[in-house]
Amino acid sequence: MEIIQKYFADFTDNQIRQLDMLLPLYKDWNEKINVISRKDMDHFYLHHVLHSLTIATQFSFNPGSTVIDLGCGGGFPGIPLAIFFPEVEWIMIDSIRKKLTVVEAVAENIGLNNVTIRNTRIEECKDQKVDAIVSRAVAPLKDLWKWSKPILKKDKSGTEQPNGLICLKGGDLSKEIHESGCKPFVWEIQKIFPEAYFEQKYMLYVPLR
Repeated sequence: MEIIQKYFADFTDNQIRQLDMLLPLYKDWNEKINVISRKDMDHFYLHHVLHSLTIATQFSFNPGSTVIDLGCGGGFPGIPLAIFFPEVEWIMIDSIRKKLTVVEAVAENIGLNNVTIRNTRIEECKDQKVDAIVSRAVAPLKDLWKWSKPILKKDKSGTEQPNGLICLKGGDLSKEIHESGCKPFVWEIQKIFPEAYFEQKYMLYVPLR
């Protein structure tokens, strides 16, 4: 938790309480349903929570907006972002029901009222229109954008609200970006959080044009 407060200093008491509760909850659930690698639990706040909050350093979501966490797994980046942006509606989508069991339980235990879950595939969500989509290490950028584009609604508010796909990825992305046909904005996470863990980790943003 110290690593979070090293970079973020303006949490409310309730947000600090919610963030504090994450580690014991995930430890307990991970014994039943493995959603985080065992070795990662020793660096839970750095590897999962701070990594997820990279998005909050560059983007601010308008109150009342709706964001999908595509392929949310055990709840990252969506759960930390839902704590950070309590007035935003977060839809956690995953095709594996047992992972959503963990997400649902964690959200309920920490009192997150702005999270809903959908046990489905993103390709089946064309009835849903959202302001933005976030994702962490789920699929190649080409596929992420193909799935995201049909359900993004064009923002006409003229605000700084992100209107597109924001994803967290690692490694050499040059081939993946080229094959996607997208021209994403790219941030090196290590320049945002100067920690060794974030070497060769990136945040990409593909706006809906």
